[in-house]
Amino acid sequence: MFTGFEKECFVFLQNLQQHNSKEWFEEHRRVYEGKLLTPFRSLVEALGEPMQQIDKYIETRPAIGKTISQMRRDTRFSHDKSLYRNNIWLTFKRPKKNWTDAPAYFFEFGPDWWHYGLGYYSASPATMGLFRDRLLQFPHEFQEATDAIPKGFLVHAESYKRQAIPETLPPELTPWYVRKSFYIASRSTNMTPLSLPDLPLRLLKGFKQLSKMYRFLVAIEDAKQEQKQLNPAVAYERDAFDR
Repeated sequence: MFTGFEKECFVFLQNLQQHNSKEWFEEHRRVYEGKLLTPFRSLVEALGEPMQQIDKYIETRPAIGKTISQMRRDTRFSHDKSLYRNNIWLTFKRPKKNWTDAPAYFFEFGPDWWHYGLGYYSASPATMGLFRDRLLQFPHEFQEATDAIPKGFLVHAESYKRQAIPETLPPELTPWYVRKSFYIASRSTNMTPLSLPDLPLRLLKGFKQLSKMYRFLVAIEDAKQEQKQLNPAVAYERDAFDR
């Protein structure tokens, strides 16, 4: 049963930022596992069944690498050589090797901030091309999805500076058509809600309100699978491009 995150876990993340070494982390592993990882697993378990009501294919196992992020960073291709993150997150998504190119629900927090929402981590140009195709095909469905975005959630996105706009596209959907990728999130620096046992209900309420957008985006994943079945050669070329 999820009972909330204790203050000690936020202190741990703050100190990890200052003492970012394997030696310090191992000395404080008990705090990480007991005050951070254990309640995080409980949070995933509390949300698992309701999230599968949104999409029965969503991964809900409360495990690192499945729904929970790793603390150890991969520094091989990064300018930042810090060994550990001072933030932690969960994702609810369909199992997929290249999950950054598929829609995902998320909840994440650091020492003094947290946010949650839905979107792409890093959608490929090919995926966004399918998004634009679907936007043109089902503009009213997408408008319903945007209308359902709850108050307090903001759209974070980078857009193309030059992108041809079809004349048939409703003007209010133009900003979405030119986006490279996007996510929708509610962010806060008030850490009190994270200490309360009703946090799963708070997150679930927002996730459900974003479910129309999720269904619109996950339909693109279904379209990818259909393309693979109809034309494996083209699908292989697209997957290679995505990588």
